Amino acid sequence: MIREILRMGDTRLLRVARPVDRFDTPELHQLIADMFDTMRAADGAGLAAPQIGVDLQVVVFGFSHNARYPDAAPVPETVLINPLLTPLSQDMEEGWEGCLSVHGLRGAVNRFSMVRYKGFDQYGQPLECVAQGFHARVVQHECDHLIGKLYPMRITDFAKFGFASVLFPDMDPEPGE
Repeated sequence: MIREILRMGDTRLLRVARPVDRFDTPELHQLIADMFDTMRAADGAGLAAPQIGVDLQVVVFGFSHNARYPDAAPVPETVLINPLLTPLSQDMEEGWEGCLSVHGLRGAVNRFSMVRYKGFDQYGQPLECVAQGFHARVVQHECDHLIGKLYPMRITDFAKFGFASVLFPDMDPEPGE
């Protein structure tokens, strides 16, 4: 089922999400299915549970190709619950980000170039991966939602923040525009 995506300004996006304490439940499986349906319908690269009003530490992400990020390498479809991120280098990369909760806008954000993420899948099985490039950016962006941060809060140069249609006039419009 496609869920409504909360938009910037909704205070529920600023909360710190609670850890999941029960895995492999019908409710958790339904939440994850709904999150993937919602992410795909909005042509997103990832989605965090708080973005659909669910106050749990659950993120989904991944795609083989994404129209909103046409130059991005594929990212494996992943369910990540109760994540722990560790930078593997202090190297930062600036990159353009958008967000389904910040519709139509893009901003340049500095993120760690390589991270290790650990957590669990929906069955409670441990998950660990090293990510770099766009994959690392997506994981950091989605996990920020779990601590009440939206990407504009990480922008340091507001000359690199604006409407995607103005910043990138040749880009296909965001879904719904």
